This record gives sequence, structure tokens and C-alpha cells, in this order.
Amino acid sequence: MAASLTTCVTKVYIHPVAVFAIVDSYERRNEEAKRVVGTLLGTLNNGVVEVTNCFTVPHVETQEEVAFDKEYASSMLELYKYASPAEDIVGWFATSHDVTGHSTLIHDYYSIECANPIHFTLDTQLKTGHMTTKAYVSSLMGVPGGTRGSIFTPVPCEIKSYEPEAIAIQTFARNKGGSKKPTSLLSGVQHVSRSANDLVDRLKNVLQYVKDVINDTTPANNEVGQKLMAMLGQVPQMDSKQIEKMMNNNMQDLLMVLYLASLTKTQLSVGTKINSII
Repeated sequence: MAASLTTCVTKVYIHPVAVFAIVDSYERRNEEAKRVVGTLLGTLNNGVVEVTNCFTVPHVETQEEVAFDKEYASSMLELYKYASPAEDIVGWFATSHDVTGHSTLIHDYYSIECANPIHFTLDTQLKTGHMTTKAYVSSLMGVPGGTRGSIFTPVPCEIKSYEPEAIAIQTFARNKGGSKKPTSLLSGVQHVSRSANDLVDRLKNVLQYVKDVINDTTPANNEVGQKLMAMLGQVPQMDSKQIEKMMNNNMQDLLMVLYLASLTKTQLSVGTKINSII
């Protein structure tokens, strides 16, 4: 089923899952292939496209023509629709720095699948020194009754991530030095400790800002002051001992859950080994 995209695209958000899938497809490409192309899946709401998934489509490019496997694209779309019915075709991607001469031909195919497809490019060759992302929409140009063509117009594009995706990115970033040693995930207690440290650092910054405003070393900002007042108004009036007791109780509950989870994991591991021996 083709996506119903009739609204003009004003902005594009792409999730890290889709970016990683594109990079992985590029790394696994055939040796003779200079780039990979594929279908973008996601949603369109009020002119904002949100790309949440994608898949690669086999193709062959020469200087004269481009061969695109439409049957494979249709079969993959059907499988993805079974897994995620809410996702529709929103456009296509290519691992190139910019639009190429064959982009119009591929874009024509996706114009049949959805009314206003986007074209997303990812510079996997790092021609600009980093992995540049760009998004385009196509529009007709030319003289009425004469020769007409298409022009790709850039639209704002940003990477957007859900909280689990952000945690995964932070985990990958810890191994960005190229070490082959696997990076372990943080435990629940480590996440709590890191969040508490971040909160303390932010409170220190806010406190320092307030002191600087009082001492006339920093100009006051009415918007910041209003937000601080709104934030303080939401804090319940509790005694410090009550807060400490509440935090300790929550910490004990968390430690108990972690202990039970570890115990369950150990029991499952022992049961698996016993079954393998029997």
C-alpha cells in the first residue's frame, strides 16, 4: 500500500536506527558498487517527516542507466508492513555526498509509491570530513508546453532519537577510539549514579547563575527567572529527613529488583547448562 503523503514537507527527522542501517548496508555492499540506495519508512504529520526505519534495495548503476529491483522493494515493503503497520514509505536514501544524475530516475519510482517522497543522502565516504546528512524534496520546473524537468530543493534535516536510542549512542560513543574490546552496558545503579551526578552539576550551575545575578555580575534574564520560579513551585514542601528517607526506600527497592533479576538470570543459566548435560 502506498503512503498517502500530500502535505508539503517542511522538515525531516531521521532516527539513529535508520542511519545505522544505512551505514551497515554501505559497509556490506558489493565491491563493484559505489553506493547503496533504499527505501525510507516512517510517518508524515503536518509537513514533518519522521524516518524510523529503512531497507536497502539492490540496484546497478552505469553512466547510461540505472537498474532498480522493484520486485524486491515491493516484497520487502510487504514484510516491513507486517512488522510495523504504522510505517509507510516516505522517500528513499542514497549513500552519496550530493544528488547524482540518476537521482531523478529513482525518485520517479518513489513518486509512484508516495505523493511527495523525500530524498535523503548520507556521506559515508566522509568527503566533507564528517558524515553529512541532507534531505531534499523534488519539484517540477520548466516552460509550460515545453521541456520540463525536476529540481531537488533542500529541506532542514535533523537526527532525532528516542531515549533508548540515545542510551545506545552513548554506549557506542564510549568505544569510538576503535578498541575491539566489547563495551559493556551500564547497570541500573550506574545509571542512577550518573543521573544523580548530572543533576548535581546542573543544580550547581543554576545556583551559580542565581548568585551572579544577585551580585550584579550577570544580567538577569526574565525568562530564566520565570522558569526557575515555575520549577521551584512544583517541588513539594517536604522536610529534608523525609526526602532522605524516601530516596533510601527507593534505592532499596531498586537494589532488590536488581538482585532478583541477577538471581533469575543465574538460575536460567544453571538450568540451561543442566539441560545441555542431560
